[in-house]
Amino acid sequence: MPNRGAVFSLSLAICSFSRPPQAVLFEDHMNPIGVFASVDAGLGVSWDVIRRLSVPTIQLHAPHPSSRNAETIRRLRGQLQEMNVMVTAVFGGFDGESYEDIPTVGRTIGLVPPATRAARLKEMLEISDFALGLGCDTVALHIGVVPHERSDKDRDAIIEVTRVLCDHCAANDQFLHLETGQETADDLIAFIEDCERDNLRINFDPANMILYGMGKPLEALRQLAPWVRSVHCKDGTWSDQPGVAWGREVPLGEGDVDMRGYLQTLHDIGYAGPLTIEREIPQDPVRQFREVEQAVRLLESLRNEIFA
Repeated sequence: MPNRGAVFSLSLAICSFSRPPQAVLFEDHMNPIGVFASVDAGLGVSWDVIRRLSVPTIQLHAPHPSSRNAETIRRLRGQLQEMNVMVTAVFGGFDGESYEDIPTVGRTIGLVPPATRAARLKEMLEISDFALGLGCDTVALHIGVVPHERSDKDRDAIIEVTRVLCDHCAANDQFLHLETGQETADDLIAFIEDCERDNLRINFDPANMILYGMGKPLEALRQLAPWVRSVHCKDGTWSDQPGVAWGREVPLGEGDVDMRGYLQTLHDIGYAGPLTIEREIPQDPVRQFREVEQAVRLLESLRNEIFA
């Protein structure tokens, strides 16, 4: 385990596991709108977009390993304080992951591939400590395609590595969030229950349920509600071969999620955390900014209408 005391001796925002199901309590404004952002790794929006949109929250893709240090923490904390922005989750991602197609996801993503599992666990422990330095109480990732059958011998190993990560996060007063998409709601609940860790929760992404063909998003959200502690706002359309071939990601409000129904369901289940927009097309920054800005306006309108 890394020596947190020497590097991360900073004032921290600490949570209690007895809090309601969202990463942060926003007493002044329920459901603040945020964006998924990147520093030097990942496909999120740039720091300039955060400034231009003046959003109050972000989820952050963890920077490259060489940047996960005290100097980066000091710099990012200063920038976030200047912009009055809160990091509500730090997401892990790994070299060698590929979303080329659904079978490739099963072979390469998260903590599931045996050949990379130990190294990726080590990296996630470091990301937890990095998030601690930022004062963030939530670490998140795509766990990967977990075997559904409890008799599968590799499932036990994935459960064990998840428990190790959860325990490290718990020592940092953090939650671990698993992003939805690569399994049905039933399978995700079974995995969480088998892990037996109170700080294991869900980052719900409605579009991923469609893109992977794993179930209708609003039904899944209601089923997963007790564990949902953060969400993405993303849209997509169904594949003509759900679960076999990818669906298509589209701008917010133009797909099959039903964004009004999504926000209404979030309201119905009592979710009061951030609404984090994810639109990962950094190769076209002009389009990315335009579509994220439009998404902010759509969410503001729906939020004001539904949550008033």
